Amino acid sequence: MLSNSSKYALKGVLYLAVNASESKKILAKDVAKPINAPTAYTAKLLQELGRHGIVSSVKGPYGGFYLTEENMETQLIKIVDVIDGEQRLRSCMLSIAECDEENPCPLHHLIGDIKNIFIKNLEETTISQMVTEIGKGKCVLPL
Repeated sequence: MLSNSSKYALKGVLYLAVNASESKKILAKDVAKPINAPTAYTAKLLQELGRHGIVSSVKGPYGGFYLTEENMETQLIKIVDVIDGEQRLRSCMLSIAECDEENPCPLHHLIGDIKNIFIKNLEETTISQMVTEIGKGKCVLPL
């Protein structure tokens, strides 16, 4: 359901949330390695997330990426929407433009409820909540 770009972005943001701070900024190349993504592509994703206020950054010799308290309250859906566009998750799984409740594609009813629950969970979950879950050991981020 998620593109590789969104997966990289989510992992990168969570990596920053767990490991970076305003006093400990992390370079894109140092995010790329643990999330197993190309350095230039990671930089591009983080810059785009920065333009949308999802991550913070500082340029220069002591620069890098980090998350503020405000960034930490970002819903996960915003990360996916910035990277993939708002319609990717909400569009037809078979890419049929006319697919909707009145004209469903063959997969529409098989995946519709699951997709809606997934989107709702992304809308209701913040970066901060994910960091709390990681900290409690309820999920793992093996980076």
